[in-house]
Amino acid sequence: MSLGLTVSTEPAQPPALRYTDGHLMAIANWKNQTIWTGDNLDIMRGMNSESVDLIYLDPPFNSNREYSAPIGSEAAGAAFKDSWTLSDVDLAWVGIIAEKEPNLSAVIDAAGLAHGKSMQSYLTMMAVRLLEMRRLLKPTGSIYLHCDPTANAYLRTLCDAVVGARNFRSEIVWRRSNAHSKTRKQYGPVHDTLLFYALSDAAEFHPSTRPYSDAYIQSRFKRSDERGRYQTNYLTGPGQRDGESGAEWRGFDPTAAGRHWAVPRSLRQFLPDDGLGMSSHEKLECLHDQGLIVFPKKQGGQPMYKQYIGPGVPYQDLWAYQPNTSGTLFNSDEHIDQDVKWLEAEPERTGYPTQKPVGLLERIIRTSTNEGDMVLDPFCGCATACIAAEKLGRQWTGIDISPKAAELVKLRMVRETNLFDQFNPIVRTDIPKRTDTGPLPPYKTHKHTLYGKQEGKCAGCGHHFPFQNFTVDHVVAKSKGGTDHLENLQLLCNHCNSVKGTMDQAAFVAKLKASGLGA
Repeated sequence: MSLGLTVSTEPAQPPALRYTDGHLMAIANWKNQTIWTGDNLDIMRGMNSESVDLIYLDPPFNSNREYSAPIGSEAAGAAFKDSWTLSDVDLAWVGIIAEKEPNLSAVIDAAGLAHGKSMQSYLTMMAVRLLEMRRLLKPTGSIYLHCDPTANAYLRTLCDAVVGARNFRSEIVWRRSNAHSKTRKQYGPVHDTLLFYALSDAAEFHPSTRPYSDAYIQSRFKRSDERGRYQTNYLTGPGQRDGESGAEWRGFDPTAAGRHWAVPRSLRQFLPDDGLGMSSHEKLECLHDQGLIVFPKKQGGQPMYKQYIGPGVPYQDLWAYQPNTSGTLFNSDEHIDQDVKWLEAEPERTGYPTQKPVGLLERIIRTSTNEGDMVLDPFCGCATACIAAEKLGRQWTGIDISPKAAELVKLRMVRETNLFDQFNPIVRTDIPKRTDTGPLPPYKTHKHTLYGKQEGKCAGCGHHFPFQNFTVDHVVAKSKGGTDHLENLQLLCNHCNSVKGTMDQAAFVAKLKASGLGA
């Protein structure tokens, strides 16, 4: 089967900015249905700020394991090593973070002391990427970080430092399989964790519901009328009130019972204009005329209202195992037979290591976005988030280090959506160029400001030089998403500038220290 992938190196750039509800929003500087192959840090650096509505990421978990797709599966060839060691580059990143994000640095250092250098290296990798994700989110955006018990405690603290502890909303426990046996003396690990953050109260949030159980309906909703099954519930609230809400109505005095009339919000649908402008007694009369109030048969009782079975219970923070869309991981020796059976039985299964079910992503996307919103998955793997976004009418983009992601998104879109063979994702290997920065002065005009800021010292070796011996350097190279903003500029002496080239700043710092020239 020909995949028909369209590789684009310089796609046309859309307009940079637009107004939405009075707020100046950056427009994504990439097209819908784009898959990038490359380092997501470099690619995200080139993306416009505040251009994404939802980020879902399922990164490596620091599980100290190697994953690979089974031979013969659609994902064959996809593999990654999920183990981390603290390198000189990591240590350089720690130093850079310590200078610019001291709170974040403290979290990483504490994890290193408590859990070891591997966790410190892993969190350093995650920290620099989360900082970019925070920049990409709109003020009304949300982020879901998928992890497991290996590092979820550290990642929660990391997210608190980057995204903001006040923006934390939920820790969702997803039970991904029915059972899991272990040789160690421990309870079987059958769940993952989703850390959910929203940048403001204006963020989209409309969770679906699950149906009530038959046993619950039979035990609670015992009565019925032409509208359906119902139970009775209170029309009054605790505490006495002055005014009409505490006054007698149709011979019933709530004050005598230490209560007051309180028509619940669920009954607004039965009132004109949701009851706006209506007094307590007017609301009661309206509900009475529609047969929604039940009067007590015994003296001393209070009127009740008919509470009908609603759509169900809104999903809470415990999400149960979904039959036929198991989340069991590949390469678990005691479950390899189970995984192969799933691969044969389920059409959405590709064989990709750590694949998640579409149903899980659909729930997240439906809850935290509207149609047309932009969804980003920076560790997209077999592109489950992209598939779910497409099925729900959202825009999407994905990034993965492996070219296999681009192949799998084509295969899955054809098989799992209504696009059939018409789908041709845009596959890019370049770094996007930001269009939201506005007109900036030539970066070299900042040389005097930088000389004063650095007190005449080279940002590399730390030695003092005359003004004319310096070159203005981009901390993050423009070829890797860097901009001409002052905060992305530094002065380097001629030697350090030649050493750095387009090298990553952390790698540059590590190289200088190794040669004994570090500041």
